[in-house]
Amino acid sequence: MQNATETIQSANGVAPASEETTSEEPRGTSNRSTTPASTEFQDYIGSNWADRVDVLPEPRAQAPFAAQRRERVSAAFVGKRVVVPAGSLKQRSNDTDYPFRAHSAFVHLTGWGADSEPDSVLVLEPAGTGHEATLYFRERADRSSNEFYANPAIGEFWIGPRPSLAQVAADLGIATAPIDSFQPTDADLTVEQDAELTTFLSELRLVKDSFEIEQIRLAVDATARGFSDVIADFPRITASERGERVVEGVFYTRARLDGNAVGYDTIAASGPHACILHWTRNDGPVVPGDLMLVDAGVEVDTLYTADITRTLPSSGRFTDVQRAVYEAVREAADAAFAIVRPGIVFRDVHAEAMKVIAKHTAAWGMLPGTAEESLEVTRQFHRRYMVHGTSHHLGLDVHDCAAARREMYHDGELKEGMVFTIEPGLYFQPDDLTVPEEFRGIGVRIEDDILVTATGAENLSAAIPRTADEVEDWIAGLNA
Repeated sequence: MQNATETIQSANGVAPASEETTSEEPRGTSNRSTTPASTEFQDYIGSNWADRVDVLPEPRAQAPFAAQRRERVSAAFVGKRVVVPAGSLKQRSNDTDYPFRAHSAFVHLTGWGADSEPDSVLVLEPAGTGHEATLYFRERADRSSNEFYANPAIGEFWIGPRPSLAQVAADLGIATAPIDSFQPTDADLTVEQDAELTTFLSELRLVKDSFEIEQIRLAVDATARGFSDVIADFPRITASERGERVVEGVFYTRARLDGNAVGYDTIAASGPHACILHWTRNDGPVVPGDLMLVDAGVEVDTLYTADITRTLPSSGRFTDVQRAVYEAVREAADAAFAIVRPGIVFRDVHAEAMKVIAKHTAAWGMLPGTAEESLEVTRQFHRRYMVHGTSHHLGLDVHDCAAARREMYHDGELKEGMVFTIEPGLYFQPDDLTVPEEFRGIGVRIEDDILVTATGAENLSAAIPRTADEVEDWIAGLNA
C-alpha cells in the first residue's frame, strides 16, 4: 500500500508538481518505448475527439463533515497558512508504483477517499479571522498535449480520465486550482513537517463524527462477510500447501468487492505461527487440528477500516486445551468491554484485561507467584504471554491518531464517539519452557471494534461469532 507519509517536498516544504515533461521517457522505459514522436502523429492523435461535457456531481455525503473539520483547523491556527499534501505515488520497482493511498489527514480534511489524485495539496489560506480552503491538483490534460497518450504515469490512455477542477469542486464542496499555481512559502505549516499541526490533526480524529462511525460500521460488515468467505473455503484452505495464503487471497477478494482494499496486511497465522504477533508472510499450511488466527480488516472506499481478529479451529472443533485458552482470552475481552464508558481512562481498558490474563496464567502454573503479585508494576510476568497492548484507536488508519499526545491517548479520558479495538490474546511459544507442554504452540487473539456511546459502549463487531460454541457452530454451518 502507498506509504501515507510520502509527500512532494522541497527545502521550503511542499513543492508544486513539476512542469509537464512528457517529451521525456518515463523511468525505466527508454530502451523499449515505441510511442510515435512525429508532429504528424501528434496532430492526428490529438484531433477528432468528441467534446467533453463536464457533468457536475452533487456534493458527496462527507463534504459537509470535512468542511466542519477544516473549520476546527482554522480556529486552531489563526493567521497561519496550513498545507496538507495528499502524497505522491511510491515506486515499487522500476516503472511500477504501489497503489496510491492519500495521506489520512488529507482525506479527513477533504473527504476525498480512494479516488483522490496523487500530488494534490490542500491549502488553508488566512482570510480575515478564518481561512479560505483551496484544493490544488493536476487537472486532465488537453488533447493538444501529448501527455494524454504518451505519459503512462498520468495519461488517460494509461490510467483513465482524470477529473476536472469544476467536477472536484462540486463533488467536495471546495474551491480548486491547478497544482502548478501552488507556491509554497517558508512560513507554511505543513503536515508531517510541523509537529504542532501533525499532533492537532491526529487528535482531531480521536472522536469520530456520525459519518465516520457509519463508514466504520460498513467496514466491519464487509469484514464479517470476509471471515465467512474464509470459513466457507476451509476445504480448499486445508488442502493447500500454503493454505495461509489462500486465506489471505479469499479475504482480499472480499475487500476488493466490498471496499477499496484491505486496511492493513492480513495476518493468516496457523498453528505456531499464531504466536508471531505480526505474521504476514502467510506461506504455511493450515493443518487440521491447529488453530488459525485471522487478523483482517476491509478498508471501504472512503478509506475507513475495520480491524478484527478471530481464532478458528481448522478442524471445526476446539480441543479441550484450545478451548480453555480461547475462553480465557474471551473472558479478558469481555471484562475490558464491560468497563468502557465516557469518563474512564483509556489505559484502564488494558488493565482490566490484564487482570484476567494474569489470573489464568497463574492458575495454569506459568507464573513465578500469584496473579496479584504479577500485576504489580515492577513484575508483570503474565505479559510474557501477551506483550502487546489491548487497545488502539481505529478509523482512517488501522492504528489511528498515532501522533496524538500521550495525555490525550493512553492517559486520556474516553469520550462518546471514540472508536478503538479491544484485542487481548495469549501466545504460548513452541519452545517456552515456562508453559506446560500441552499449551505450547497455541496462539489465540480475539479482537473487536468498540464505539463509545453516551452511556457505555457498543461492540460494532459483536455479530461475528465470539464464544467457542458460536465459532464451532459458525464453521459447521458454512461447511455443512
